[in-house]
Amino acid sequence: MKFVYYIVFASWYVLSLLPLRVLYVVSDILYLPLFYCIRYRRHIVHSNLKASFPEKSEPEILRIEKQFYHFFCDYVVETIKLFSISKKEMMRRMSFSGLDRVQEELEREQKKYCFIYLGHYCNWEYVASMQYWLPDIHCGQIYHPLYNKAFDQLFLRLRGQFGGDNIPMKETLRRIIKLGKGEKKVMIGFIADQAPSWWAMEHWTTFLNHDTAFFMGTERIGRKLDAAVYYLDIRRVKRGYYHAELKLLTLHPNDLPQYRLTDMYSECLEKQIKEAPAYWLWSHNRWKRTKEEWLKGNWK
Repeated sequence: MKFVYYIVFASWYVLSLLPLRVLYVVSDILYLPLFYCIRYRRHIVHSNLKASFPEKSEPEILRIEKQFYHFFCDYVVETIKLFSISKKEMMRRMSFSGLDRVQEELEREQKKYCFIYLGHYCNWEYVASMQYWLPDIHCGQIYHPLYNKAFDQLFLRLRGQFGGDNIPMKETLRRIIKLGKGEKKVMIGFIADQAPSWWAMEHWTTFLNHDTAFFMGTERIGRKLDAAVYYLDIRRVKRGYYHAELKLLTLHPNDLPQYRLTDMYSECLEKQIKEAPAYWLWSHNRWKRTKEEWLKGNWK
C-alpha cells in the first residue's frame, strides 16, 4: 500500500506543478477517450439524466452528458493541482461569501457548532480551503473512507492540507463533541447526497423525479448538538474559479418538524442542479436502492 501511495503521490505531484492552463489542455484531451472510447459509467450517467429530466429531449440529455464529462475531466486535473497549489492561488480560485454573517449569528445565538450541507457539486474538494478564510473557527469535514487504502491516504492528505479535520463517518458524533471541548467554534461540512445503506434509510423525499433517501446524520447530530445549519451554494464562476455562498437553513434545528431539515437540503441541492446540471456527479449510482425494495424489506 505504501509503495502504491508514494508512486501515485510522486506522479500526481509532478503533474500538479504544471500551470492549470496546461492541465486544462490535458483535460480536453482526456475527455475524448473517456467519453467516446472508455465510456466511463456512461450508462449510469445517461440513465440518471433521463430519469431526472423526463421533459428533456434526447439531444438535450446528450448535451448535458457531454458537458458533465468535460467538467468531470476538469475536476480531475483541478484536484491533482491541489498537490502543489499555494494558499494565495487557492484563495483566488475558491472564494466564499456570508462568512462574516455566519460568525455574527454564531456569536449572537451563542452557538458552539455550525454544520454545512453540500453536495458533490462543482469542485467539492476545494471547499476544504474554507479553513483559510476562517482561522478563528475549527473547520472539518465528514468523509467516507475509500476502499483503496492508498487513494484514501492521498485524498486525506489533500483535504487536510488546509488545516481542517478529516472525520471518518463512523466517528462523526464522538469527534465533533471532542472538537467542541476546545476554545474555538466548530464548523463541519457534510456531503449528504450519497446513497445511504439500507439500514440507514428512514425518510424518503422526492428529489430529481426520484424517491430518494439521504444520509440523516446532519439532521440527527444537528438536533442533538443544537447546531446552526447552513447550505453551501457553490457556483462555477468560470473555468477553474468557484464561489460559494453560505445560506442559512436554521439556527434552531429542534424547532423544525422531524425530517424538515433534510428536505430543505434536498430542495436547495435540486434547485442548484436544475440551474446548471452539468456540475453534479451524475456518475454516482445514486438510486441503486429503491423505495419499493426498501418497503418490501428483502434487504433485512
